[in-house]
Amino acid sequence: MIEPSDHLFRREAGRMVATLTRIFGVHNLALAEDVVQDAFCRALEVWKFRGVPENPSAWLMATAKNRALDILRRERTARIYAPELGRLLQSEWTLAPVVEELFSPGTIQDDLLRMMFSCCHPRLPEEAQIALILHILCGFSVDEVAGAFVSSHAAMEKRIGRGKKVLARSKRLFDISSRGEFADRLPAVQRALYLLFNEGYHGASPETAIRAELCREAIRLATLLRDYPPSSTPATYALGALMCLDAARLPARVDASGDLRSLFDQDRSRWDEELIAEGRRLLDLSATGPELTEYHVEAAIAWVHTTAHGAEDTDWQMIISLYDKLMAIRPSPIVALNRAIAVAQRDGPLRGLEEIRAIDNFDRLAGYPFYHAALGEFALRSGRHEVACEHFRTALKLARNPMERKFLEQRVAACESGRTATAT
Repeated sequence: MIEPSDHLFRREAGRMVATLTRIFGVHNLALAEDVVQDAFCRALEVWKFRGVPENPSAWLMATAKNRALDILRRERTARIYAPELGRLLQSEWTLAPVVEELFSPGTIQDDLLRMMFSCCHPRLPEEAQIALILHILCGFSVDEVAGAFVSSHAAMEKRIGRGKKVLARSKRLFDISSRGEFADRLPAVQRALYLLFNEGYHGASPETAIRAELCREAIRLATLLRDYPPSSTPATYALGALMCLDAARLPARVDASGDLRSLFDQDRSRWDEELIAEGRRLLDLSATGPELTEYHVEAAIAWVHTTAHGAEDTDWQMIISLYDKLMAIRPSPIVALNRAIAVAQRDGPLRGLEEIRAIDNFDRLAGYPFYHAALGEFALRSGRHEVACEHFRTALKLARNPMERKFLEQRVAACESGRTATAT
């Protein structure tokens, strides 16, 4: 059976929910989500027999628009819709033209931006704001949002449910022309897009280690932010630079055999030069003003990697200095682990191991497979093959998808091969 692709759902669902919420009102968010679900169910029924249309996005939008018109006509007196549209939705003369205009491409883009900022309601904590953006506008399941926050399904389901209730009690969607409040909400929007990209680049999906469609969606939404003058800030440019520079490495993260490759083993000739150039352009544009954000620093780290032909001629001192800045801005065990790996590249595996042991709250890394993989690499490079094998086997038990499992199985095999060679 032909089904809408995951990427198509993620790309269109958010746009459709944003426009339908503008029509029905934010208090009818559940209705907007139901209409989107109906459109995809209809696609499953029709495309099974007729095949996927030439323009599936337009087909889905038309289906959602027609369904919205049916609901507005049937429930016109039984339900209160978006107050800002007022009588326009009550009159048969104006109903269809208004809905048609709201489904035009330019208006949809504005509604998507408006919905992103509406999710960042001041009565919600930042984590709940980001969770709503990922769930409502980026098509993340509750499990995927929970994975992005390293949280449980039950806890995230409650958080998203509470967030939707706060939105439902709002009288109207956020006014994106409100400059002061717009600036207050912008960081949460940026953070949500950052997490969306990360989930695609090296997330916790049980199916695959890389989901390029999520990276593309994050880049698309970040571009939307840059194209709107009030949100085209240095931090937004830095975020775009980071995404482009990291996405440039995607073609080399998997080799011709479909195996996951680490940064140190990638064929750098496969890196996307156009994305590298765009990342450099955006990084230059981000350098205006005094603000230095985590996105600036991470983009700078990614840029340093693109200037080297391989691990051996990478400026590891610069990488370490940038990680020091990142730890000052947004410290985390993952950042500290990446810094330790850079130290090992500069000073050797024993120094890298010392840095790992000095990480605060390193117990939070216990369930992260690449923490144990890093310990394995340090031990392997130190000639301690038995210890390395144990670390890689622990990492293998924690692998989240087949690609990670195969990668770690290969590292275990390399340890065992090295141990045998040493013994003989």
